[in-house]
Amino acid sequence: MKKKNFIVVGIGEILWDLFPDGKQLGGAPSNFAYITTLLGDTGIVASRIGDDHLGREICRTLDELAVRDASLQIDPIHPTGTVRVQVDAAGQPKFEIAESVAWDYLAWSSEWRRIATDADAVYFGSLAQRSPESRRTIREFLNAMHPHATRVFDVNLRQSYFSTDVISESMQLAEIVKLNDDELPRVAGLLGMEFRDEETSATELLRRFNLKLICVTRGAQGSLLVSDTGAHRHPGYQVIVKDTVGAGDAFTAGLVHQYLRGAPLAAINDMANRLGSWVASQAGGTPAPDAEELPEVFVANG
Repeated sequence: MKKKNFIVVGIGEILWDLFPDGKQLGGAPSNFAYITTLLGDTGIVASRIGDDHLGREICRTLDELAVRDASLQIDPIHPTGTVRVQVDAAGQPKFEIAESVAWDYLAWSSEWRRIATDADAVYFGSLAQRSPESRRTIREFLNAMHPHATRVFDVNLRQSYFSTDVISESMQLAEIVKLNDDELPRVAGLLGMEFRDEETSATELLRRFNLKLICVTRGAQGSLLVSDTGAHRHPGYQVIVKDTVGAGDAFTAGLVHQYLRGAPLAAINDMANRLGSWVASQAGGTPAPDAEELPEVFVANG
């Protein structure tokens, strides 16, 4: 273990998830940074909000969650992002994502350069790269990081907000790639690969892009991790699902936490699944830890 505390950044979208019964702080980078903070590392969200009441409320909420928000940019023109969320009977969400919002205009700055050079790991996705401005800034951030820092790419095939170029270029810049079992065959097709089975296709992606680790999440059926040393499957933890919003982000936070500490695949997979299942059993992507429902990983790392 190199050190006890790591600086881990989630860069990209921050927004409000608008549920029928109210709103919840959302966006994969902020969900990820929140769980990272709960685990004892320094979680930072690098994003952009509007100069409006929703943006100011995001700042207050991040402060309550103890997530560093000094890296949030204020956009004087574009509004804070929102997403309308409908959850079906199985807890699966359907998203309607507002366009031309503040996080579509991430701007490269000296402050973000400093954060990038200090970071031990960064989590970035395909959704935040839907606009040319934010895509360029995310590339600048990745390129400014220390060569040995960990870069984690999360595939989010939301609506039409992705392209073959974004997927391919992001994988080339990453060390770890996470995607779900629905996305894997779609990504294989986009990249001109024949999809056969999860482990074979994940291994092909690992080798093609010289990755250290690839993760395929499988919902209630757990996950598959593939590295150059082998593969590990986890059956998942069975919970009563409230909604799955943020569960994948929590999963990735647990994965990164263990990966930075040199844990074996089995330990990485176990922590990631514990966190993902806990968030799925709660409402929204940033649930408050309850002593009676607190996953063992928080107890062990608190």
